[in-house]
Amino acid sequence: MNADVRARYEQRAAVLKSLAHATRLFIIDELSKEEHCVAELTEMVGADMSTVSKHLSVLKGAGLVRDEKRGAQVYYRLRVPCVLNFFGCVEDVIKADGEGGCSC
Repeated sequence: MNADVRARYEQRAAVLKSLAHATRLFIIDELSKEEHCVAELTEMVGADMSTVSKHLSVLKGAGLVRDEKRGAQVYYRLRVPCVLNFFGCVEDVIKADGEGGCSC
């Protein structure tokens, strides 16, 4: 594997690592419906604001969400809604585990 190919796989791994937490998956799901400020997400998640902010920072660092400051609030929205296609694939894997095969 050459350096360019390795770099591409490292980038893919970084995106997948950012999704490897139930809270971050929940945040992505909520942001797929509409944008939210940190305070709203904090209430939905049921965690403290610093924890939710850290999760958002991880997602932003991976390029999955973008933020926009409006007054005292920071609003987040999905940067690449196609990440939701991945959720469908994950659900197929879960179903296949229970059925003994892939429905793809």
